[in-house]
Amino acid sequence: MITSHAPVHCPADLAEALALRAAHPEAMPLAGGTDVMVFVESGTLSPPAFLNLWGLAELRGVQADGDGLRLGALCTYTELEADARVQATAPALVEAARTVGAKQIQNRGTLAGNVANASPAGDSLPVLLALDAEVEVASVRGTRRIPMDALYTGYRKLALAPDELITAICLPARHPADVQYYRKVGTRLAQAISKVMLGGRLRIEGGVVTEARVAFGSVAAFPVRARTVEAALVGRPVDAAAADLVGADIKPIDDIRSTATYRLEVARRILQGWLAAVAAEGASSSR
Repeated sequence: MITSHAPVHCPADLAEALALRAAHPEAMPLAGGTDVMVFVESGTLSPPAFLNLWGLAELRGVQADGDGLRLGALCTYTELEADARVQATAPALVEAARTVGAKQIQNRGTLAGNVANASPAGDSLPVLLALDAEVEVASVRGTRRIPMDALYTGYRKLALAPDELITAICLPARHPADVQYYRKVGTRLAQAISKVMLGGRLRIEGGVVTEARVAFGSVAAFPVRARTVEAALVGRPVDAAAADLVGADIKPIDDIRSTATYRLEVARRILQGWLAAVAAEGASSSR
């Protein structure tokens, strides 16, 4: 278990943070700490040092990014919930933020921390996949963006170099024909780790789906898109029967929270329910 003797590097600004990251790649980045402190207390995590990012003003706030939004790495769930621009651009992300832990966790936990933690059950991750988000990372060598769909390379493994830090999550502009969705299924309605999560986005133009994103969490080693389902949805009116194809895209496991059979059936049902609701709403509005 880590002790108080583990050094904590506290940079004054982002430039110093990146220099420290390059010099001390073994140091664990620390922001809200809502996951890290749990692991440290349980003895399952003992990094040799920490890199404290909490005081960096450059990593805070919501900014315009062309027609989209740039969400600073230290944006908390509470800030996301309250921001009118996020509400307008990514209502499904706001809904996900509301399901994260208790208010104390929402006040301290950060979006980039959820992304960097890389848990298959990370509440925001299926939504970020569905929204085609990009993860901005920086190092002393420069800045680049990684599509959310290419970020995870395995269980809790990210496509980041050892000297890189996540600096922001970038969202494209919301298309006027887009419909977004988020659903979390857990043991209880609040403060629960998910058994299955669904993040969805459909672009419906002229009664036909022209773009589909269907992403699940807690059903694989990392959040995944259901590409077979997406392909079945595109080019035709919304059809809830596409949910029957979800078994081609996800292979859940049995664990302490649930069984593979349960997860697969719940994934199919919540997707079917959303698609049916969207189809019914479209039929009603066309009358």
